[in-house]
Amino acid sequence: MSEIYDLIILGAGPAGLTAGLYAGRSRLNTLILEKGGDGGQIAITSEIENYPGQMPEGESGPSLIARLTAQVEKFGAKRAKETVKEVKLDGESKIVVGERAEYRAKTIIIATGANPRPIGCRGEAAFVGKGVSYCATCDANFFEGFDVYVAGGGDSAVEEAIYLSKFARQVTIIHRRDALRAVKAVQDKAFANPKIGFIWDSVVEDLRGDGLLTGLTLRNVKTGILTAIDADEEDGMLGLFGFIGYLPCSALFEGQLAMENGYILTDEDTRTSVPGVFAAGDVRRKSLRQVVTAAADGAIAAMQAEKYLLLG
Repeated sequence: MSEIYDLIILGAGPAGLTAGLYAGRSRLNTLILEKGGDGGQIAITSEIENYPGQMPEGESGPSLIARLTAQVEKFGAKRAKETVKEVKLDGESKIVVGERAEYRAKTIIIATGANPRPIGCRGEAAFVGKGVSYCATCDANFFEGFDVYVAGGGDSAVEEAIYLSKFARQVTIIHRRDALRAVKAVQDKAFANPKIGFIWDSVVEDLRGDGLLTGLTLRNVKTGILTAIDADEEDGMLGLFGFIGYLPCSALFEGQLAMENGYILTDEDTRTSVPGVFAAGDVRRKSLRQVVTAAADGAIAAMQAEKYLLLG
């Protein structure tokens, strides 16, 4: 029979890594499973300004995660690169079925996070990686000197538009409302940036191009009027970045845990509807999804898992 861990953590974003840090420090036999790189969404965030104790001169997502990963290693949590295919959460021993192996644990912390929500326009899938992106940090350099459009109006959209303005010739934010939803400090930076423009009350209707994205059509949500935007002939392409929210990575747990709109329901101590199973970070229903709250969730979940192991 395979080893039975005290705790398996699914995901190595800020919530999962913090849980691993706390669990390892508590001497729990802990395994963290992650299919990709550490960090989740924060790993593709260009600039962090509001994480307590960060470098005051500025902090990037990758630099913050690198230090957190080192802390996790220091306290001995085990790691495995794995794509999880199935979980069985009922019973005293929780089972995680991966592509490479099957794992068992007495407790589980779900920290699988969330993925960018598609813009929802016609032709979107065909141009992903060919003009359409959801990660400014990853792809901004590909659009140096080009015109770039950003769909969204919240904190992420405006922050990433500011970052993109360092590379693009012009950045235009397309928002379905007549005012941004980002916090005022972020809005002020965008409005003061001469390379950032705005198109209000509009959504992206469809995309077009031959191999690369060369044009998009906008629809005014109030008037229904369609407006075509084409790339500069000399450029031969333009960029469209989507920042309109996220979808929780929770499909594996449907039918096993209580959820709401795909988000896992927990109490304030991150306990789910199944004993011994906890959820932390962006995958659980919560009022604020930030790296600081993800880290707090991870710490709470690890301590609650330890308590469960002690008391049942």
